[in-house]
Amino acid sequence: MPNRTLETLTATAQERILILDGAMGTQIQNLKLSEEDYAGTGSGTPCPHPTDHPQKGNNDLLILTQPEALEEIHFNYAIAGADIVETNTFSATTIAQADYGLEAAVHDLNEHGARIVRRALDRATAIDGKERFVAGAVGPTNRTASLSPDVSDPGYRAVTFDDLRVAYGQQVRGLIAGGADLIMIETIFDTLNAKAAIFACVEAFAEHGRRLPIMISGTITDASGRTLSGQTPTAFWHSVAHARPFTVGLNCALGASAMRPHMAELASVSNTLTCAYPNAGLPNAFGLYDEGPEDTARQLAEFAQEGLLNVVGGCCGTTPDHIRAIAEAVAPFAPRQVLKEHAA
Repeated sequence: MPNRTLETLTATAQERILILDGAMGTQIQNLKLSEEDYAGTGSGTPCPHPTDHPQKGNNDLLILTQPEALEEIHFNYAIAGADIVETNTFSATTIAQADYGLEAAVHDLNEHGARIVRRALDRATAIDGKERFVAGAVGPTNRTASLSPDVSDPGYRAVTFDDLRVAYGQQVRGLIAGGADLIMIETIFDTLNAKAAIFACVEAFAEHGRRLPIMISGTITDASGRTLSGQTPTAFWHSVAHARPFTVGLNCALGASAMRPHMAELASVSNTLTCAYPNAGLPNAFGLYDEGPEDTARQLAEFAQEGLLNVVGGCCGTTPDHIRAIAEAVAPFAPRQVLKEHAA
């Protein structure tokens, strides 16, 4: 069956740099929600999966308890210029939701999370006629399959590959049920976790009868230029290339300036489109991000001018104003061309 989403995205990506949305956490923080708001017992809709656990900070739960507020955030990013908007499902796996006692809510979180984004994008399209796409966000979980959390027991693992595969499979099936157009496996600090997510996608796509495009985004955690599990950008690419991703790239942890050399390395070796969405600089002493839209946009325009980008957006600290500025800043530049010697 022809994949219309992939065909459309690929064709558009040949013409211009595609725009991804920005941070959800920053926007949710601005709502200043209480415990009751998160649980839906104050404003909003009561959570259909009762639990005794505190929920404040469980941003994924807002899909069920504050859907209108989330839809407005997604809508604002779409109107700001985003072609691809991610679901608010970064931690919507049984592994991550176990901290909140909400493992049973996982399918609903993902299905309804995708539906909320679709509604927001349809509203935006009704205004300007521009086609937009829902990216089902798949985060790394709060466990690592490659490293031991216990320094006295280096062989211990808090999670297995199969644990991750099953959890990711539940998430991806929910996203597909909600109408996600593509899957974004993001903020990868442990490539083994990502490979479990890829495996889960393959299984879910086989059941669905159609392969969705996959975007894969790693994170370089510090000045070492490596992921937490020790891989360089080149090694990371070769570890995930078998998934034939629509894009490969980097997000989070670093601001644009510090990310640039790592994106340049990835762009030089990968045989697919590249995607970068850095933080708005580094956090200050209060954990907030001070880099304004024009500063972030100026740095990412340099990425575009150097031919490093096919898709660009923002991560922590970015806002619709950042995305609007980024879209305007990269518009004059042609998208990166995949080198023939690297083409599959």
